[in-house]
Amino acid sequence: MSTAVWPPIDPAALADAQAASQARELDWLLVQLRETLQSLKAGLEECAALLAPSESGSTLVLTSVRSESLKGLVTRVGTRIVKGNVKLRLASLPPPRGSPTFDLTLSAEPQAPTLVVQQLTQVRTSINACLDVIDVTTWTGDSTDANFVAGQLGLLYDNIQEARQSLKGYSDVQLPWWERPVDEKVFDPPLPSNVSFHLVVFDAALVLEIRTLEAQTPGEEFHTGFGLRDRLAFALGGARPPPHDEADRTFTYKGQEVRVKEKIRVESQDPALISAMAKLNALEHSVGLSRKAVNIVMGREE
Repeated sequence: MSTAVWPPIDPAALADAQAASQARELDWLLVQLRETLQSLKAGLEECAALLAPSESGSTLVLTSVRSESLKGLVTRVGTRIVKGNVKLRLASLPPPRGSPTFDLTLSAEPQAPTLVVQQLTQVRTSINACLDVIDVTTWTGDSTDANFVAGQLGLLYDNIQEARQSLKGYSDVQLPWWERPVDEKVFDPPLPSNVSFHLVVFDAALVLEIRTLEAQTPGEEFHTGFGLRDRLAFALGGARPPPHDEADRTFTYKGQEVRVKEKIRVESQDPALISAMAKLNALEHSVGLSRKAVNIVMGREE
């Protein structure tokens, strides 16, 4: 079954009518996008509020699974960790005399460096950039120019995607633990030179990785996570350090070749980050649909 226009329309007149209809549809879509942008702005402001510093902050529990290796609490205020105490029970990190655990405590001194979660800083920067894009599109630029609006939607999509990826754990700002060691003066007493403290965000959860390190002497025979001293101690009845995924690697940490003796990884779900992640997913989907609609009406390829 086929359809046809009767009486027949001249091809040139039909093309003009189609172009006029498409232009009207594009004008209507651009008007609707103004409301869509305001809705997106409200959602982004909610995300910004979830990541903004609050008076009480978010206190998160850190605990190792099925062991007493790590227990602790940290308090996040915005992008900073302002309070924290972690108690460690590791074979390669003997506690001070008279103490059952080795404690890492964030310094409360005013002059102490701040422990900043770089990924959260990136998320806030990307969200602020999104809000700027919406304001420019709404108030400064020509909201009736389809090419301009399409470009702004693309910029908005890229920034939302960058914010979501930072919360997901895939961001260039978060360097590996051996490339960005934490300042030892963040802690009181200072962090020992043979301990690595690495705090990141992954899947909208706060993840803490603690490593005990041993200097690797040039030319020293290297065995998978089990050096000469370890083997000797094990032969004399000592405990063998548990295996981990970095046991067969060496790293350049603070200008020195080291290997990881013990590694422990714990994570703590942060309700505010989880909520922000869900909102960013929805916002990214909404902007993607708007971009697709504009491209179709403008006759661009999807």
